[in-house]
Amino acid sequence: MLNLIFFAIFFCSSGHAITPRSDRDAISKRRYERWVRRLPERQSRGAYHTVDGVHREILPLVQAKPGVVRPFVIGHSVQRRPIWAFRISRAGRTAHTKVLVFAGIHALEWISTEAATAFIADLAAQTPRGVEVVVVPLLNPDGREKVEQDHMAERAHYRRGNAKNVDLNRDFSVHREAKAIWRHVIPAYYRSTAAPLSQPESRALDRLLEREEFDAAVSLHSFGGFVYTPWAGVWERPEDWARLHELGQAMSAAQGAHAYKVRQLSRWGFFFRAHGAEIDHIYGKYGTLSFLVELSRSGLNPFRPRTFKDPFYWYNPPHAERHVQKGVRALRGLVYTLGFESRASPRP
Repeated sequence: MLNLIFFAIFFCSSGHAITPRSDRDAISKRRYERWVRRLPERQSRGAYHTVDGVHREILPLVQAKPGVVRPFVIGHSVQRRPIWAFRISRAGRTAHTKVLVFAGIHALEWISTEAATAFIADLAAQTPRGVEVVVVPLLNPDGREKVEQDHMAERAHYRRGNAKNVDLNRDFSVHREAKAIWRHVIPAYYRSTAAPLSQPESRALDRLLEREEFDAAVSLHSFGGFVYTPWAGVWERPEDWARLHELGQAMSAAQGAHAYKVRQLSRWGFFFRAHGAEIDHIYGKYGTLSFLVELSRSGLNPFRPRTFKDPFYWYNPPHAERHVQKGVRALRGLVYTLGFESRASPRP
């Protein structure tokens, strides 16, 4: 007994005491509040929030529902910007199912962050039973910063990567090697980074996946109007194809009219493969059912010439709300389907 007391005293005095979860949540909440207050205010881009606007939409939810919407940092970018995540669940309730949603992996795809932000608000207003959802609204803050600077300077640049101009969606570890003959014809479609998880942003996502056991994960992108499933890098069907298709159909059905089609990503076109993609990594390495949702069907409009001149509108429709809500409905369809199933067959 005395040994246990001495051990406890030493453990606490050495600075390694275990902080209760509620205290960690409170510390993260205060840190997030201070961080948001320091953000420079910028003019929004039409229907789209800048980063400070995104977090000023989320902050009131964190403050109003501290036990429901809990911010935490999963890592930092190349330029040491924090990558914030938000854990949403019913306060004091046990979750049988965990879902990860992340967005903003590509710098120009702002509509993905808009949908993730709206989904946080949707979950805060009506939190599903038995499900904990982690939402990362912006995985690539450095790339996003470049695009915002372009916007302020009225520059129209095409940007996809992070601060090192690396495409994070080609930086993962599964199906990195191109084998199809088409790699010689259209090599850009068959390119991956020099080494897996070479960037801090992709490593932050990987650590989150390794640390927490997610049942499903959704990566939000733009554009195309599809719900994609693994595999992205090879033609073969994955082992869980039937289950992936079933959940993809639940997401599509929740959208109502003009719903997105469900398709295996590598079968989008007979020539297309995506090597080192996040959905193959998530499913292949961790066994987590993964999906990639391409929000909207582009912002290009033949009656609006400016949409062709500015790469921003290639990916982001000028009027975002309808497309954002379609994404939110798809995510809600997945979460509530899994929540219903978890109540019917809870984890042991």
